[in-house]
Amino acid sequence: MKQLDIFDDWGAEQSEPAPPVVSAAPKAPVLNGMYYERSTDKFVSFVLGRRHYEVPAKTCGFLKAWQEKTKRERAI
Repeated sequence: MKQLDIFDDWGAEQSEPAPPVVSAAPKAPVLNGMYYERSTDKFVSFVLGRRHYEVPAKTCGFLKAWQEKTKRERAI
């Protein structure tokens, strides 16, 4: 009994792959983590560049030292 190769003619159906798209402008880095947003006075969480959730700075339950460090180092 001969084993069938299910991918034997798969390559024949496919056309040549398209060349990769190269953009002229370099991409901006994707935001991940907690940032302080000056315009809204909120701590904002980003996941893969998308806004996940927000915490108002006045009612934030995080430690004051963490808040000050984040405001200095991760302000957007």
